[in-house]
Amino acid sequence: MATRHLIPGAAVTAAAALALSACGGGTDPGGSADDGEPSGEITVITQRTDIVDTVFMDYKERFEAEYPDVTVEFEALTDYEGEIAVRMNTADYGDVLLIPNSVTPDQLGTYFEPLGTVEELSEKYRLVEEKAYDGQGYGVSITVNTQGLVYNKKVWEAAGITDLPTTPDEFLDDLQAVADSTDAVPYYTNYADGWPLSQWDGNRGAMGDPEYQNTHVAHSDTPWAADEWHGISDGLLFDIVANGLSEEDPTTTNWEESKTLLGSGEVATMLLGSWAITQMQQAAEDAGASADDIGYMPFPYQVDGTFHAQVAGDYKNAINVNSEHKAAARAWIEWFAEESGYAYDEGGISPLVDGPAPETLGDFDAAGVEYVEMTPAPAGQEAYESEVVNTAEIDLYGNIYRQELVDVARGAADGDKESFFAELNQRWADARAAVGE
Repeated sequence: MATRHLIPGAAVTAAAALALSACGGGTDPGGSADDGEPSGEITVITQRTDIVDTVFMDYKERFEAEYPDVTVEFEALTDYEGEIAVRMNTADYGDVLLIPNSVTPDQLGTYFEPLGTVEELSEKYRLVEEKAYDGQGYGVSITVNTQGLVYNKKVWEAAGITDLPTTPDEFLDDLQAVADSTDAVPYYTNYADGWPLSQWDGNRGAMGDPEYQNTHVAHSDTPWAADEWHGISDGLLFDIVANGLSEEDPTTTNWEESKTLLGSGEVATMLLGSWAITQMQQAAEDAGASADDIGYMPFPYQVDGTFHAQVAGDYKNAINVNSEHKAAARAWIEWFAEESGYAYDEGGISPLVDGPAPETLGDFDAAGVEYVEMTPAPAGQEAYESEVVNTAEIDLYGNIYRQELVDVARGAADGDKESFFAELNQRWADARAAVGE
């Protein structure tokens, strides 16, 4: 999982939430992040095990040249979410770390130092409100992503496909054409690693409504109905597998290998955030193909004849509330967002309001995709969806129930799409009743 990126949801999976206890706060050994000049040794914890010894070493050299009184050490975690949740049951979780999805909005102040008001931070940074509570912002995105499907253009062209699919049914027809006309696996689930299945939830913006998650999802008793987002998206995933359009044995998938498979044309399509584009382009070149073979299409759903794609922050750098060098930690966070070039180099949208646009999203420009930034939950409702998720014990932003979905779809578990979605809707409705509006 070395190069995993996320579009963090509004909340937390039930299983992960149980791993955290409120032991991080209550002390303030480093004072405020605004106090004093940056100095001391800081530990920066990252999920980028693949580039921590290369690209990040360049960041260290450049940062320390600008801040000679600060020394930066890195710690890379392979299973970031799992390992950091355990670490956060102590005070020892670095000085700068990525806010895990297992932290609910009302827990942010327990574990992280506030960086300023949302209003102040939003003058410079995008999507600060995604990790905010009670008007305070706690993190700055390492990059900003949009959502869609990365695909091998040569394979799709070989299948005779000339237009982007605009509906789930058209997408299924296109995958069938790939199966009929090429030797490629039409769609790759990455079931075994699990986390890529969580990417399916990050496409809510395809509905074209910035308010969608505030008026639907947690506020609906039937989010898996045929005309609701999760019914549409999870329904498409189910149909892909049920129609035999994914890998033969999902239990043998491998994330790192999947990049080579798509880059070389052995796999045609995967649903992933825009962060994956550059990795697939590099994999294509490593396989002796061309980076130009890699395309990026919007989710196959239109509203009034237009594609829409959600824009959201990736993991957010934040300061451990227990850090003894908060000024230095803040200096790193600001430098990383403003000067490192990480977002641009990774093909992402800049976390800066006035930052440069990436070249990797040219396909979206050509398709006329309109970007949607989801409206945050209203005051007092920030943790509502997470409460429903936890009470229902459905990991909406994770992979467990989608792995179960794949198992049902491929006949490895009892049930069918209708019964599986009916059970999810019932558990969700019961959770809403228990939580209350």
